[in-house]
Amino acid sequence: MGKGTDKLYITHSEWSSSDAYTASTGSRTAANGGSFKRLPFNFCAASLQPFKNPVCTSDGTIFDVEVISKWLENHKTNPINGEPLAARDLIKLNFARNGDVDTKGADAKGDLIDPVSFKVFTDNTHIVAIRHGTYANVFAWETVERMNIKAKMWRDLVDDAEFGRSDIITLQDPQNAASRDLSHFQHLKEGGDALLTREQEEERREGNVNINALGRVGDKVLRAKEAVEKARKEREAGGDINRSSKAITKASANNNIRSSMIQEKKQAFNAAAYTTGRAAASFTSTGLTPETSGERATLTDEEYMLKPKRVKIKGYARIETNLGDLNIELQTEYAPKAVWNFTRLAQKGYYKGVAFHRNIKNFMIQGGDPSGTGRGGTSIWGKNFQDEFDGPLTHDSRGMLSMANKGKNTNSSQFFITYRPVKHLDRKHTIFGKVVGGADVLGKMEAAPTDGSDRPLNKIFIRDVVVYLDPFDEFLSQKAERDRAAQAKAEVERTGGTEDDRMTWTGKRVRQDGTVDQGGAGAGGVGKYLRAARRQQQQDVEDEVVEEDVDTWEEPAKKKAKVGGFGNFDNW
Repeated sequence: MGKGTDKLYITHSEWSSSDAYTASTGSRTAANGGSFKRLPFNFCAASLQPFKNPVCTSDGTIFDVEVISKWLENHKTNPINGEPLAARDLIKLNFARNGDVDTKGADAKGDLIDPVSFKVFTDNTHIVAIRHGTYANVFAWETVERMNIKAKMWRDLVDDAEFGRSDIITLQDPQNAASRDLSHFQHLKEGGDALLTREQEEERREGNVNINALGRVGDKVLRAKEAVEKARKEREAGGDINRSSKAITKASANNNIRSSMIQEKKQAFNAAAYTTGRAAASFTSTGLTPETSGERATLTDEEYMLKPKRVKIKGYARIETNLGDLNIELQTEYAPKAVWNFTRLAQKGYYKGVAFHRNIKNFMIQGGDPSGTGRGGTSIWGKNFQDEFDGPLTHDSRGMLSMANKGKNTNSSQFFITYRPVKHLDRKHTIFGKVVGGADVLGKMEAAPTDGSDRPLNKIFIRDVVVYLDPFDEFLSQKAERDRAAQAKAEVERTGGTEDDRMTWTGKRVRQDGTVDQGGAGAGGVGKYLRAARRQQQQDVEDEVVEEDVDTWEEPAKKKAKVGGFGNFDNW
């Protein structure tokens, strides 16, 4: 029972060895761990299709002569192993067949057989070829072994030509399946595809349509393909395929370049990420006008600006109280909804006369409720709005301005100002500003006495909230200015470009006819400064008084002869 023993059982080590096939052996039993794909013996190794005119190399690789000849025209190598290969190295194979139709009905030449034993070749047959110069006859190995090698009769059984053992070429060996493993083929490992046969190339050119099998319908298919090809060429040439050929010819004669009739619509700056829904509504309802395209919905200015990090301009406001004024810096970039709510409520006078109903020393002061109870107040939209925690703002210092709420996404009109860092409130209350002026007033508020319910004994109320820099109005004004500048630039470009486009880099003006103005008295550019400097220099020379003393003229000093060096060699 055991391996090499008389034991009546198999041990675990024997069961999980390399020659056992169990779940415990894992991937050790497989050589590569991948699926094995073997090329059939009657297939070309390059095209992976059945061959019609087979040839082989000296190592027994079979190709179709048309496929390998086309490959050798460009590569000069063996596509299987990458070694050099020439057309003269190919050997023509002579296969014997047994009838007019093979068992698979593939062609009208019969199955490939051994010419002596008439056995049909399969993927498990040991097939060899006996070479005679440029051709070789194909046999089964058992026929050659029995009637040639063992009998020592070294003559071909088909044409009685002499051969030697070195002339025997193995085409298929069932014991050596790796030689026909597709994963070892060089041209497939390098990412290439199988080479195409002539029939495959014709089918690809015909669009993979078997016209002959369609009968009379095939003519219609051909005419339709020709019409499509003609329309494609006319479309590439800029013509209109809906007109007749004569109209196209006439139009092309009058105007060679035809602009496209389809103009791409530029999306608006405030286009939403969703559509208006008209196409879907008209599709399901007969009472609506049909819509065939999905049009982007348009956001209002408010919806467009209330996206985080869109308006990066900081706002400034002043909270006027009976104890003094607090200057507030509003963080529009990270809390646009809270800033919009605060500024719009302030501009409509919502906070006038509103008292601070809660004041806790060393913590915060809270207000913004017109009822003064801490349970009232509404936002500018008439409903609660969501929290805004995406920014880097934290309650890390005194004077932070945040929204008061009753829980998640319950912001209304109430707000509070901190007296110290309160990090435990981060990501619970939306921070939308901080105190940048009036620290003494904030100190007075903190020092104000309160009752047992933290309500100030002496009323602290807001006289008014003045927004003296509205970030949203500033954003809209800057955007309107940019739009006007862009429109003016587009208008200038439409009428012929800017003034700089008609100037050379030296400052000379280019005329309408393309010539360059060399400049005159009124010419601009760099040259006018040079001419002005030259005129000023001439004027200074004329105005300067020059004194000349002729009697004091002195003869210039003569240069001394150079002494030293090697001197003259005439006396040598």
